[in-house]
Amino acid sequence: MNSPVRAFRSVGGDPLFIEKADGPFLFDADGNRYIDYVGSWGPMILGHNHRETRRAVESALKNGASFGAPGELEVRMAEFLTEKLPHLEMVRMVNSGTEATMSAIRLARGATHRDKIIKISCCYHGHGDSLLVEAGSGALTFGTPSSPGVPPALAELTIVVPFNDTGALEKAFERNKGEVACLIIEPLPGNMGTIPPKDGYLQAIREMTTRERALLIFDEVMSGFRVAFGGMTELSGVKPDLATYGKIIGGGLPVGAYGGRADLMKQVSPQGPVYQAGTLSGNPLAMAAGLCQLRILNENKDKIYVHLEKMGDLLASGLRDVATKRGVPVTINRVGSMFTLFFTGEKVVDDASARKSDTDLFARFFREMLENGVYLPPSQFETAFISYSHGNSEIEKTIRAADSALEKIFREK
Repeated sequence: MNSPVRAFRSVGGDPLFIEKADGPFLFDADGNRYIDYVGSWGPMILGHNHRETRRAVESALKNGASFGAPGELEVRMAEFLTEKLPHLEMVRMVNSGTEATMSAIRLARGATHRDKIIKISCCYHGHGDSLLVEAGSGALTFGTPSSPGVPPALAELTIVVPFNDTGALEKAFERNKGEVACLIIEPLPGNMGTIPPKDGYLQAIREMTTRERALLIFDEVMSGFRVAFGGMTELSGVKPDLATYGKIIGGGLPVGAYGGRADLMKQVSPQGPVYQAGTLSGNPLAMAAGLCQLRILNENKDKIYVHLEKMGDLLASGLRDVATKRGVPVTINRVGSMFTLFFTGEKVVDDASARKSDTDLFARFFREMLENGVYLPPSQFETAFISYSHGNSEIEKTIRAADSALEKIFREK
Protein backbone atom coordinates (compact mmCIF):
# COMPACT_ATOMS: atom_id res chain seq x y z
CA MET A 1 0.00 0.00 0.00
CA ASN A 2 1.28 3.45 -0.88
CA SER A 3 -1.08 4.98 1.69
CA PRO A 4 -2.15 3.20 4.89
CA VAL A 5 -5.90 3.87 4.70
CA ARG A 6 -6.04 1.76 1.53
CA ALA A 7 -5.02 -1.33 3.47
CA PHE A 8 -8.49 -2.05 4.97
CA ARG A 9 -6.84 -2.61 8.37
CA SER A 10 -9.76 -1.09 10.29
CA VAL A 11 -12.49 -2.88 8.32
CA GLY A 12 -10.93 -6.27 7.58
CA GLY A 13 -10.67 -8.18 4.33
CA ASP A 14 -8.48 -7.57 1.32
CA PRO A 15 -8.32 -4.13 -0.30
CA LEU A 16 -9.73 -3.63 -3.77
CA PHE A 17 -7.35 -3.03 -6.63
CA ILE A 18 -8.99 -0.61 -9.03
CA GLU A 19 -8.57 -0.94 -12.77
CA LYS A 20 -10.65 2.01 -13.97
CA ALA A 21 -13.30 4.51 -12.92
CA ASP A 22 -16.05 6.37 -14.70
CA GLY A 23 -18.69 8.79 -13.42
CA PRO A 24 -19.89 7.57 -10.00
CA PHE A 25 -18.42 4.09 -10.48
CA LEU A 26 -15.21 2.19 -9.71
CA PHE A 27 -14.29 -1.05 -11.49
CA ASP A 28 -11.91 -3.45 -9.76
CA ALA A 29 -9.39 -5.81 -11.35
CA ASP A 30 -11.95 -8.65 -11.21
CA GLY A 31 -14.47 -6.66 -13.23
CA ASN A 32 -16.81 -5.76 -10.35
CA ARG A 33 -18.53 -2.37 -10.42
CA TYR A 34 -19.11 -0.24 -7.31
CA ILE A 35 -20.94 2.99 -6.59
CA ASP A 36 -18.07 5.09 -5.27
CA TYR A 37 -18.29 7.43 -2.28
CA VAL A 38 -14.55 7.98 -1.91
CA GLY A 39 -13.97 9.96 -5.11
CA SER A 40 -10.19 9.61 -4.77
CA TRP A 41 -10.69 11.14 -1.29
CA GLY A 42 -12.47 14.22 -2.58
CA PRO A 43 -11.16 15.65 -5.83
CA MET A 44 -13.59 13.92 -8.19
CA ILE A 45 -16.43 16.35 -7.59
CA LEU A 46 -17.61 16.07 -11.22
CA GLY A 47 -17.21 12.29 -11.26
CA HIS A 48 -14.42 10.00 -12.42
CA ASN A 49 -12.87 10.23 -15.87
CA HIS A 50 -14.64 13.49 -16.63
CA ARG A 51 -14.47 14.00 -20.37
CA GLU A 52 -13.57 17.69 -20.49
CA THR A 53 -10.97 17.34 -17.76
CA ARG A 54 -9.40 14.38 -19.54
CA ARG A 55 -9.24 16.30 -22.83
CA ALA A 56 -7.58 19.23 -21.05
CA VAL A 57 -4.84 16.92 -19.73
CA GLU A 58 -4.40 15.26 -23.11
CA SER A 59 -4.01 18.67 -24.75
CA ALA A 60 -1.46 19.83 -22.17
CA LEU A 61 0.51 16.58 -22.48
CA LYS A 62 1.17 17.29 -26.16
CA ASN A 63 3.44 20.12 -25.03
CA GLY A 64 5.34 18.03 -22.47
CA ALA A 65 4.79 16.62 -19.01
CA SER A 66 7.01 18.96 -16.97
CA PHE A 67 9.31 21.90 -17.62
CA GLY A 68 10.98 22.85 -14.33
CA ALA A 69 10.50 26.46 -15.45
CA PRO A 70 7.64 28.98 -15.37
CA GLY A 71 4.70 28.25 -17.65
CA GLU A 72 1.47 29.92 -18.65
CA LEU A 73 -0.87 27.42 -16.98
CA GLU A 74 0.46 27.97 -13.47
CA VAL A 75 0.03 31.73 -13.92
CA ARG A 76 -3.53 31.23 -15.14
CA MET A 77 -4.24 29.03 -12.12
CA ALA A 78 -2.90 31.68 -9.75
CA GLU A 79 -4.96 34.35 -11.49
CA PHE A 80 -8.10 32.23 -11.22
CA LEU A 81 -7.63 31.48 -7.53
CA THR A 82 -6.82 35.05 -6.52
CA GLU A 83 -9.72 36.41 -8.57
CA LYS A 84 -12.34 33.97 -7.28
CA LEU A 85 -11.21 33.70 -3.65
CA PRO A 86 -10.91 37.21 -2.16
CA HIS A 87 -8.86 36.05 0.84
CA LEU A 88 -6.11 34.83 -1.51
CA GLU A 89 -4.14 37.91 -2.48
CA MET A 90 -1.17 35.80 -3.57
CA VAL A 91 -0.80 32.05 -3.96
CA ARG A 92 2.00 29.49 -4.36
CA MET A 93 1.45 26.11 -6.03
CA VAL A 94 2.91 22.96 -4.47
CA ASN A 95 2.44 19.22 -5.01
CA SER A 96 0.25 17.98 -2.15
CA GLY A 97 -1.90 19.06 0.75
CA THR A 98 0.86 17.99 3.15
CA GLU A 99 3.34 20.23 1.37
CA ALA A 100 0.86 23.11 1.46
CA THR A 101 0.27 22.89 5.23
CA MET A 102 3.97 22.43 6.01
CA SER A 103 4.80 25.50 3.92
CA ALA A 104 2.05 27.63 5.45
CA ILE A 105 3.26 26.81 8.97
CA ARG A 106 6.86 27.61 8.06
CA LEU A 107 5.70 30.93 6.64
CA ALA A 108 3.71 31.67 9.80
CA ARG A 109 6.71 30.96 11.99
CA GLY A 110 8.97 33.05 9.78
CA ALA A 111 6.55 35.97 9.63
CA THR A 112 5.78 36.08 13.37
CA HIS A 113 9.23 35.03 14.65
CA ARG A 114 7.45 32.60 16.97
CA ASP A 115 7.91 28.82 17.19
CA LYS A 116 4.79 27.33 18.78
CA ILE A 117 1.69 26.37 16.85
CA ILE A 118 -1.80 25.28 17.89
CA LYS A 119 -3.62 22.50 16.08
CA ILE A 120 -7.01 20.95 16.70
CA SER A 121 -7.12 17.35 17.85
CA CYS A 122 -9.52 15.98 15.24
CA CYS A 123 -7.93 17.77 12.29
CA TYR A 124 -5.43 16.09 9.97
CA HIS A 125 -3.07 18.28 7.99
CA GLY A 126 -0.83 15.72 6.35
CA HIS A 127 2.20 13.89 7.64
CA GLY A 128 4.53 16.78 8.41
CA ASP A 129 6.53 16.29 11.61
CA SER A 130 4.95 19.27 13.39
CA LEU A 131 1.49 17.89 12.65
CA LEU A 132 1.81 14.20 13.48
CA VAL A 133 1.11 15.05 17.08
CA GLU A 134 -1.52 13.98 19.59
CA ALA A 135 -2.61 15.67 22.80
CA GLY A 136 -0.34 15.26 25.79
CA SER A 137 -1.33 13.67 29.10
CA GLY A 138 -3.02 16.85 30.33
CA ALA A 139 -5.85 18.63 28.58
CA LEU A 140 -3.65 21.53 27.53
CA THR A 141 -0.12 20.16 27.57
CA PHE A 142 2.24 20.25 24.66
CA GLY A 143 1.83 17.52 22.09
CA THR A 144 3.55 14.19 21.93
CA PRO A 145 4.59 12.39 18.73
CA SER A 146 1.93 10.15 17.21
CA SER A 147 4.44 8.37 14.95
CA PRO A 148 7.98 7.04 15.35
CA GLY A 149 10.39 9.35 13.60
CA VAL A 150 8.84 12.56 14.93
CA PRO A 151 11.32 14.19 17.37
CA PRO A 152 9.72 14.88 20.77
CA ALA A 153 11.40 18.30 20.85
CA LEU A 154 9.57 19.28 17.67
CA ALA A 155 6.24 17.83 18.81
CA GLU A 156 6.52 19.88 22.01
CA LEU A 157 6.18 23.02 19.92
CA THR A 158 2.67 21.92 18.91
CA ILE A 159 -0.20 22.56 21.31
CA VAL A 160 -3.26 20.36 20.76
CA VAL A 161 -6.77 21.42 21.82
CA PRO A 162 -10.18 19.83 21.19
CA PHE A 163 -12.39 20.89 18.28
CA ASN A 164 -15.41 23.09 18.99
CA ASP A 165 -13.99 24.06 22.41
CA THR A 166 -13.34 27.80 22.63
CA GLY A 167 -12.61 27.57 26.36
CA ALA A 168 -9.68 25.20 25.82
CA LEU A 169 -8.34 27.45 23.08
CA GLU A 170 -8.52 30.52 25.32
CA LYS A 171 -6.51 28.68 27.98
CA ALA A 172 -3.93 27.55 25.43
CA PHE A 173 -3.33 31.13 24.34
CA GLU A 174 -3.21 32.35 27.95
CA ARG A 175 -0.56 29.78 28.90
CA ASN A 176 1.56 30.56 25.84
CA LYS A 177 1.16 34.33 25.68
CA GLY A 178 3.09 35.88 22.81
CA GLU A 179 4.59 32.54 21.74
CA VAL A 180 2.06 31.13 19.25
CA ALA A 181 2.85 31.64 15.58
CA CYS A 182 -0.41 30.26 14.21
CA LEU A 183 -3.51 28.21 14.71
CA ILE A 184 -4.11 25.71 11.91
CA ILE A 185 -7.53 24.14 11.58
CA GLU A 186 -9.73 22.31 9.14
CA PRO A 187 -12.79 24.59 9.27
CA LEU A 188 -14.74 21.44 8.42
CA PRO A 189 -12.80 18.44 9.77
CA GLY A 190 -12.99 15.40 7.53
CA ASN A 191 -10.42 13.02 8.94
CA MET A 192 -12.38 12.05 12.05
CA GLY A 193 -15.41 11.83 9.85
CA THR A 194 -17.34 14.96 8.90
CA ILE A 195 -17.66 17.21 11.97
CA PRO A 196 -19.25 20.64 11.45
CA PRO A 197 -18.13 23.59 13.58
CA LYS A 198 -20.59 24.86 16.17
CA ASP A 199 -22.27 28.19 15.50
CA GLY A 200 -19.83 30.98 16.26
CA TYR A 201 -16.81 28.70 16.74
CA LEU A 202 -14.85 29.80 13.67
CA GLN A 203 -15.70 33.43 14.37
CA ALA A 204 -14.38 33.01 17.93
CA ILE A 205 -11.04 31.58 16.80
CA ARG A 206 -10.70 34.43 14.31
CA GLU A 207 -11.16 36.92 17.15
CA MET A 208 -8.70 35.07 19.40
CA THR A 209 -5.94 34.76 16.81
CA THR A 210 -6.29 38.42 15.85
CA ARG A 211 -6.09 39.47 19.49
CA GLU A 212 -3.03 37.29 20.13
CA ARG A 213 -1.33 38.35 16.87
CA ALA A 214 -1.17 34.73 15.80
CA LEU A 215 -1.97 33.82 12.20
CA LEU A 216 -5.09 31.82 11.38
CA ILE A 217 -4.58 29.09 8.78
CA PHE A 218 -7.60 27.41 7.25
CA ASP A 219 -6.79 23.97 5.85
CA GLU A 220 -9.32 23.73 3.03
CA VAL A 221 -7.52 20.92 1.20
CA MET A 222 -10.65 18.82 1.59
CA SER A 223 -13.47 21.37 1.94
CA GLY A 224 -12.23 23.91 -0.58
CA PHE A 225 -14.53 24.08 -3.64
CA ARG A 226 -16.28 21.02 -2.19
CA VAL A 227 -18.91 22.20 0.31
CA ALA A 228 -19.35 25.45 -1.64
CA PHE A 229 -17.40 27.10 -4.42
CA GLY A 230 -15.61 29.21 -1.82
CA GLY A 231 -15.41 26.33 0.66
CA MET A 232 -15.91 26.86 4.38
CA THR A 233 -14.41 30.33 4.08
CA GLU A 234 -17.47 31.30 2.04
CA LEU A 235 -19.96 29.44 4.23
CA SER A 236 -18.61 30.82 7.52
CA GLY A 237 -17.73 34.32 6.39
CA VAL A 238 -14.47 34.03 8.34
CA LYS A 239 -11.36 35.26 6.54
CA PRO A 240 -8.13 33.42 7.43
CA ASP A 241 -4.66 34.94 7.10
CA LEU A 242 -3.47 31.92 5.12
CA ALA A 243 -5.30 29.01 3.52
CA THR A 244 -4.25 25.72 1.98
CA TYR A 245 -5.86 23.87 -0.92
CA GLY A 246 -5.53 20.60 -2.84
CA LYS A 247 -7.79 17.82 -4.10
CA ILE A 248 -10.27 19.58 -6.40
CA ILE A 249 -7.81 22.19 -7.70
CA GLY A 250 -5.88 19.38 -9.42
CA GLY A 251 -8.81 17.55 -10.97
CA GLY A 252 -7.43 14.26 -9.64
CA LEU A 253 -3.73 14.93 -10.28
CA PRO A 254 -1.26 15.56 -7.42
CA VAL A 255 -1.47 19.21 -6.38
CA GLY A 256 -1.55 21.61 -3.48
CA ALA A 257 -1.51 25.36 -2.92
CA TYR A 258 -1.16 27.86 -0.11
CA GLY A 259 -1.87 31.54 -0.13
CA GLY A 260 -3.36 34.50 1.66
CA ARG A 261 -2.39 38.02 2.58
CA ALA A 262 0.10 39.57 0.18
CA ASP A 263 2.33 40.93 2.97
CA LEU A 264 2.77 37.37 4.23
CA MET A 265 3.20 35.67 0.86
CA LYS A 266 5.84 38.21 -0.18
CA GLN A 267 8.02 36.75 2.57
CA VAL A 268 8.30 33.48 0.61
CA SER A 269 11.45 32.99 -1.48
CA PRO A 270 12.47 34.36 -3.98
CA GLN A 271 10.81 37.62 -2.82
CA GLY A 272 11.46 36.97 0.85
CA PRO A 273 13.60 34.92 3.25
CA VAL A 274 11.19 32.00 3.97
CA TYR A 275 12.40 29.17 1.77
CA GLN A 276 10.12 26.75 -0.05
CA ALA A 277 10.64 25.13 -3.44
CA GLY A 278 9.42 22.23 -5.56
CA THR A 279 10.60 20.83 -8.89
CA LEU A 280 7.11 19.81 -10.00
CA SER A 281 5.20 22.73 -8.44
CA GLY A 282 2.76 24.16 -10.98
CA ASN A 283 3.03 21.02 -13.12
CA PRO A 284 1.27 21.75 -16.44
CA LEU A 285 -0.81 18.57 -16.42
CA ALA A 286 -2.15 19.23 -12.92
CA MET A 287 -2.79 22.88 -13.77
CA ALA A 288 -4.68 21.92 -16.93
CA ALA A 289 -6.87 19.40 -15.09
CA GLY A 290 -7.50 21.71 -12.17
CA LEU A 291 -8.29 24.78 -14.24
CA CYS A 292 -10.74 22.82 -16.36
CA GLN A 293 -12.57 21.48 -13.31
CA LEU A 294 -12.59 24.81 -11.48
CA ARG A 295 -13.96 26.67 -14.49
CA ILE A 296 -16.77 24.15 -14.89
CA LEU A 297 -17.62 24.56 -11.20
CA ASN A 298 -17.54 28.34 -11.45
CA GLU A 299 -19.64 28.55 -14.62
CA ASN A 300 -22.23 26.07 -13.32
CA LYS A 301 -22.03 26.62 -9.57
CA ASP A 302 -25.75 27.11 -9.05
CA LYS A 303 -26.66 23.89 -10.85
CA ILE A 304 -23.80 21.75 -9.52
CA TYR A 305 -23.92 22.70 -5.85
CA VAL A 306 -27.72 22.54 -5.77
CA HIS A 307 -27.53 19.01 -7.18
CA LEU A 308 -24.88 17.99 -4.66
CA GLU A 309 -26.98 19.35 -1.80
CA LYS A 310 -30.06 17.54 -3.08
CA MET A 311 -28.26 14.20 -3.46
CA GLY A 312 -26.60 14.62 -0.06
CA ASP A 313 -29.90 15.28 1.66
CA LEU A 314 -31.58 12.37 -0.14
CA LEU A 315 -28.83 9.96 0.84
CA ALA A 316 -28.51 11.10 4.45
CA SER A 317 -32.27 10.98 5.08
CA GLY A 318 -32.53 7.57 3.39
CA LEU A 319 -29.71 6.09 5.46
CA ARG A 320 -31.21 7.54 8.62
CA ASP A 321 -34.61 6.02 7.79
CA VAL A 322 -33.08 2.61 7.13
CA ALA A 323 -31.16 2.67 10.42
CA THR A 324 -34.28 3.69 12.33
CA LYS A 325 -36.28 0.89 10.72
CA ARG A 326 -33.62 -1.64 11.75
CA GLY A 327 -33.29 -0.19 15.27
CA VAL A 328 -29.66 0.83 14.77
CA PRO A 329 -28.50 4.02 16.52
CA VAL A 330 -26.68 6.26 14.04
CA THR A 331 -25.63 9.86 13.69
CA ILE A 332 -25.17 11.26 10.20
CA ASN A 333 -23.12 14.44 9.88
CA ARG A 334 -23.27 16.16 6.51
CA VAL A 335 -22.23 19.46 5.00
CA GLY A 336 -23.00 19.65 1.30
CA SER A 337 -21.47 16.67 -0.48
CA MET A 338 -19.34 15.57 2.51
CA PHE A 339 -20.90 13.14 4.97
CA THR A 340 -20.20 10.44 7.56
CA LEU A 341 -22.48 7.80 9.03
CA PHE A 342 -21.35 7.23 12.63
CA PHE A 343 -22.62 4.13 14.42
CA THR A 344 -23.51 5.98 17.61
CA GLY A 345 -26.72 7.51 18.88
CA GLU A 346 -24.89 10.49 20.40
CA LYS A 347 -24.13 13.73 18.63
CA VAL A 348 -20.65 13.79 17.09
CA VAL A 349 -19.06 17.19 17.69
CA ASP A 350 -15.37 16.37 18.22
CA ASP A 351 -12.90 13.49 18.20
CA ALA A 352 -13.92 12.26 21.66
CA SER A 353 -17.57 11.84 20.64
CA ALA A 354 -16.59 10.35 17.27
CA ARG A 355 -14.57 7.66 19.06
CA LYS A 356 -17.70 6.44 20.82
CA SER A 357 -18.84 4.97 17.50
CA ASP A 358 -19.16 1.20 17.16
CA THR A 359 -16.22 0.55 14.86
CA ASP A 360 -16.83 -3.20 14.75
CA LEU A 361 -20.33 -2.59 13.46
CA PHE A 362 -19.00 -0.13 10.89
CA ALA A 363 -16.49 -2.73 9.68
CA ARG A 364 -19.25 -5.30 9.16
CA PHE A 365 -21.43 -2.68 7.48
CA PHE A 366 -18.57 -1.67 5.18
CA ARG A 367 -17.97 -5.26 4.07
CA GLU A 368 -21.68 -5.88 3.45
CA MET A 369 -21.97 -2.67 1.46
CA LEU A 370 -19.00 -3.77 -0.62
CA GLU A 371 -20.77 -7.07 -1.30
CA ASN A 372 -23.78 -5.02 -2.42
CA GLY A 373 -21.72 -2.95 -4.83
CA VAL A 374 -21.14 0.20 -2.76
CA TYR A 375 -17.64 1.46 -1.96
CA LEU A 376 -17.45 3.56 1.21
CA PRO A 377 -14.31 4.96 2.85
CA PRO A 378 -12.64 1.98 4.59
CA SER A 379 -12.71 3.61 8.03
CA GLN A 380 -15.40 4.84 10.41
CA PHE A 381 -13.35 8.00 10.77
CA GLU A 382 -13.09 9.13 7.15
CA THR A 383 -15.43 11.37 5.20
CA ALA A 384 -17.45 10.10 2.25
CA PHE A 385 -18.01 12.22 -0.85
CA ILE A 386 -20.83 12.60 -3.35
CA SER A 387 -20.07 13.71 -6.90
CA TYR A 388 -22.11 15.57 -9.49
CA SER A 389 -22.31 12.29 -11.44
CA HIS A 390 -24.29 10.63 -8.63
CA GLY A 391 -27.97 10.67 -9.49
CA ASN A 392 -31.23 9.44 -8.01
CA SER A 393 -30.58 5.91 -9.25
CA GLU A 394 -27.20 5.59 -7.48
CA ILE A 395 -28.56 7.13 -4.27
CA GLU A 396 -31.59 4.82 -4.20
CA LYS A 397 -29.41 1.76 -4.86
CA THR A 398 -27.13 2.81 -2.00
CA ILE A 399 -30.06 3.14 0.41
CA ARG A 400 -31.37 -0.30 -0.58
CA ALA A 401 -27.88 -1.74 -0.14
CA ALA A 402 -27.68 -0.23 3.36
CA ASP A 403 -31.06 -1.71 4.27
CA SER A 404 -29.96 -5.13 3.05
CA ALA A 405 -26.60 -4.86 4.85
CA LEU A 406 -28.14 -3.96 8.21
CA GLU A 407 -30.83 -6.60 7.86
CA LYS A 408 -28.21 -9.29 7.25
CA ILE A 409 -25.93 -8.12 10.06
CA PHE A 410 -28.65 -8.22 12.68
CA ARG A 411 -30.23 -11.40 11.36
CA GLU A 412 -26.88 -13.16 11.83
CA LYS A 413 -26.60 -11.76 15.37
